[in-house]
Amino acid sequence: MDTLEALPTVETARKLGLLPDEYDRIVQILGRQPNFTELSIFSVMWSEHCSYKNSIVWLKTLPRDSDRMLAKAGEENAGLVDIGDGLACSFKIESHNHPSALEPYQGAATGVGGINRDIFTMGARPIAQLNSLRFGDLSLPKTRRLLRGVVKGIGDYGNAFGIPTVGGELFFDECYNTNPLVNAFSAGIVAAGKVAKATSYGVGNPVFIVGSATGKDGIHGATFASEDISAASTDKLPAVQVGDPFMEKLLLEATLEIIATGYVIGIQDMGAAGIICSTSEMSAKGEHGMRIDLDLVPTRQPNMAPFEILLSESQERMLVVIEKGKEHIIQGIFDKWDLNCAQIGEVTPPAPEGGGRLHFYRHGELVADVPAHDLVLGGGAPQYQREYREPAYIKEYEAFDADDVDDIDTDEIRKVAEHLLSHPNICSRRWVYEQYDSMVGTANRSTNAPSDAAVVRVKTPETGLSNKSIVITVDCNSRYVNASPRRGAMIAVAEAARNIVCTGGEPLAVTNNLNFGNPYVPEVYWQFVEAVQGMGEACRRFSTPVTGGNVSFYNQSSDDGPVFPTPTIGMLGLMEDPSNQMTLNFKNEGDVIFLIGPSTNDIASSEYLYSYRGIKAAPAPYFEFDTEWRVQEATKTMIRNGWLQSAHDVSDGGLFVALAESAMTGNKGFTIETDDRHRTDAFLFGEGQSRVVVSVSAEQQQQVEAYLEDTILPFVKLGLVTATGEYIIDGNTVMTSADAKGLYEPALSTIMA
Repeated sequence: MDTLEALPTVETARKLGLLPDEYDRIVQILGRQPNFTELSIFSVMWSEHCSYKNSIVWLKTLPRDSDRMLAKAGEENAGLVDIGDGLACSFKIESHNHPSALEPYQGAATGVGGINRDIFTMGARPIAQLNSLRFGDLSLPKTRRLLRGVVKGIGDYGNAFGIPTVGGELFFDECYNTNPLVNAFSAGIVAAGKVAKATSYGVGNPVFIVGSATGKDGIHGATFASEDISAASTDKLPAVQVGDPFMEKLLLEATLEIIATGYVIGIQDMGAAGIICSTSEMSAKGEHGMRIDLDLVPTRQPNMAPFEILLSESQERMLVVIEKGKEHIIQGIFDKWDLNCAQIGEVTPPAPEGGGRLHFYRHGELVADVPAHDLVLGGGAPQYQREYREPAYIKEYEAFDADDVDDIDTDEIRKVAEHLLSHPNICSRRWVYEQYDSMVGTANRSTNAPSDAAVVRVKTPETGLSNKSIVITVDCNSRYVNASPRRGAMIAVAEAARNIVCTGGEPLAVTNNLNFGNPYVPEVYWQFVEAVQGMGEACRRFSTPVTGGNVSFYNQSSDDGPVFPTPTIGMLGLMEDPSNQMTLNFKNEGDVIFLIGPSTNDIASSEYLYSYRGIKAAPAPYFEFDTEWRVQEATKTMIRNGWLQSAHDVSDGGLFVALAESAMTGNKGFTIETDDRHRTDAFLFGEGQSRVVVSVSAEQQQQVEAYLEDTILPFVKLGLVTATGEYIIDGNTVMTSADAKGLYEPALSTIMA
């Protein structure tokens, strides 16, 4: 076995990203020294990206069960939730941060391709995509280059693949100068009884690799994603994959067709770590082994070494195990779609000691013999709980006192409003979303109906008819999480739920993308632990279990340090009746505007305080869960009773920005009164949570007021919707909708011109 090569040493293991004690553990597992191919296998499978070795201890504390859950978290290619009528929604979010930092176009494109493959390997047809993007200082040419490449990569791949991009979020801060975050979300629909599994069993069943040929792109990509970005990272461009959306479209159709035959035992996307990941995870789950002949793998380059074939992360590939005797049927389907379909091995019995072994051959020689169980998460892969301690800055942030900041006067309201409406973190994302096809598939119900979350119609596989819609969103204010990790993560879950509720949906479940710095830094690991605990608490309170997701550590560089802790929440909601769909735009002159939820003197961590005042040391804003819950329940009730004309949550930029966004769409105006019990800046621009702006027809005003009084919820009648387009506050015209649009709409495109 690899008899001509010298056996690797501990130093070789270190260069592959393994620790010395991990090398010793590998020797113990194998009962001998590993050869280079075997050591490479362990290095990728025990990388953070594949094994979650520094995070799984805490991930296990997240709520993972509900009556609607159809797949255990993390055990299949994606989460699976029952949405009724025999249908299920498969959804997931994953990062492609490191590849996007080096090669933004392909990094982002292959992130989109990978997340969609996770969905259709479940047997689900993808129907919608979202993305959560974070970049550094937009005044830097590098940031603009990265933004252009990422957005174009997402757009080109998603548009060609034919799945609409229906929403997302975009955030800028200098902490992301070196490490942008590119998180891709996809959702699909499948008949509940026709779900494919990522497993392997049945001695003698054939193992196929299908889709694209295997090349040298993406080798050690999982290891690359498990280390800090540095000046030397550009030398690792081969670790960045190259995507082909047209190939993926063919693979989608062929995959769904073979699953429909009923002859598929198991199927898994070849994402991180390629062939070795799929063979080991499927074998471990099915408690069988595999014999694989690497000579039979279709390759793009000649003379690829065994480790290169095993670790390649070439895109648009699947591993499929089918019933023996049905090979010709599967082959015929892939021939029809003009795709590679090569039998590369077969399922073997469990080993005498239990579990299955993987035997890989090249040129007739055994080049690797490894136990599947010991490679995988939940099996023998190492699990660590790292040292953690509170960062020193937390005490400084908590010492913030709003009384030390002068309030604004009436004359300064317009100045602050102009700053916020044109700020890259708040202004229109038109420059981004116009590069995406949001209407392909004709299922998007929110393109011409602006709302806090995306609404996508569910079409049944048989008839295409359904009244159901999924309501989906991605949310996280990473500034809040950095300031107060536990509360900030709770807010991320709460805002995702609030966005779904304000759109007329019922929150069901969560997928998450946990983006953090180096877990070996105790202060970074403390942020991670606090955020996971806050997220878990909020998900339990909202009854939104975590179906799975992704951990992305090592978003850190020597120049910029770690990124803000960014636990992105992808939330799935359900809308049973399309008449419940609610939009955020004001409708009619004379409609009454209410603010539901608490008004406070809170300006902490607001965009106003951070970028206008230049004060960065402040805790996360006010948040109290019971109030949040009651606000959301009241909003649901009012929407379902048909009492509201519009609903929009108060988030980035505070109340004024929420009002402006509600008014701009229909060129409406508003006249409101501030509350003299509170600071003007806090009332208009503070970002205290658990608040929703609603508009109500004059005929429904009395009923809404009586209902809110009965719920004992804090609320205030702000004023009225007007047809003049003027934004009037305390009798003074601050600006018009035309003024606001002139600031809000072109701001990002002007910077990117």
